[in-house]
Amino acid sequence: MASFHHYFFSFLLFCSLLFPILSPSIASTTSSRTKALVSPVAKDSATLQYLTHISQRTPLVPVKLTLNLGGQFLWVDCDQDYVSSTYKPAICDSAPCNLAQSKSCSESCFSNRPKPCYYNNTCSLFPDNSVTKTGTIGQFGQDIVSVQSTDGSNLGKVVSVSNFLFTCGSTFLLEGLANGVKGMAGLGRTKIGLPSQFSSAFSFDRKFAICLSSSTTSNGVVFFGAGPYVLNPDIDVSRSLTYTRLVINPVSTAASYFEGEKSSEYFIGVKSIKINNKVVRFNTSLLNIDKNGNGGTKISTVNPYTVLETSIYKAVVGAFVKALAKVPRVAAVAPFGACFDSNHIDVTLIQPRFLLTFKGKSSRKVFHNHI
Repeated sequence: MASFHHYFFSFLLFCSLLFPILSPSIASTTSSRTKALVSPVAKDSATLQYLTHISQRTPLVPVKLTLNLGGQFLWVDCDQDYVSSTYKPAICDSAPCNLAQSKSCSESCFSNRPKPCYYNNTCSLFPDNSVTKTGTIGQFGQDIVSVQSTDGSNLGKVVSVSNFLFTCGSTFLLEGLANGVKGMAGLGRTKIGLPSQFSSAFSFDRKFAICLSSSTTSNGVVFFGAGPYVLNPDIDVSRSLTYTRLVINPVSTAASYFEGEKSSEYFIGVKSIKINNKVVRFNTSLLNIDKNGNGGTKISTVNPYTVLETSIYKAVVGAFVKALAKVPRVAAVAPFGACFDSNHIDVTLIQPRFLLTFKGKSSRKVFHNHI
């Protein structure tokens, strides 16, 4: 299935309006006047993954997480050193389990290793590593999570959600993630993704925005809640956002999932690809999502570059090479198939433009120097 999903990651700022969610299982320990939350996002130099932090448990422990835009929920490694006096398992058929749409009820712990597994009759979900495409089953529960509040311009107090829902993952799921990471922060379109839970806990707008830095030496940021989204030098980028319609994939794209689940990832309706305003010829039906969930175009934060289905990739590379016919090629650097000598590229000239045309009235230009 994965080979037919096309991942586009070239948007520096992404804002999504999520569905109204009311959850009786989520409670804030702070004033309802919290308008928004903010967390720094760093790009790891070794893996090029985007990382963020939360504080979780009692006593609070800082937890480094790989940011997963389309992830279903928060999961953390509970096999190693998860100790908390405020952890609560989600009992089968309880409100949290129903909110998560869990269809699995476990009558015993999955292992005897130390981790939050205090009660029988708890529901389970499927935490997965979207980098290595591996998944497992894990106990579903809740614990305290603390994050930084903001008004969009200035930092506020650190605030807490007393019953933040998450899933316990296993240590082997950390393989392929950045050094020191203990899980993944899922921002996907589910009722238990971070954006939905935060908006329910603090009663602010069901919106979030991400600014991703291309540099490993300067941070980006993720906002939860409505704007303003003020970035240096004092620019409110919420005033200049361009919106593109999101598409729902009717079939889950997670490594493991319950039958009938829709994808939690964010898909967009790409109609064609142009290079220098010339349409690249390929089977455009691959840009549509079929009844089995194959095809389509999704935005991803776990892929460090644009990934295309093989036939589309070959067509795009061919068109790009043709557009740079006068520039000497150099040896390709995996996984890229066409690289050029930058010493022979005149920066004063217009470079080949890679244009995605969306279904509807809008389009988006994306620039690349190798493909």
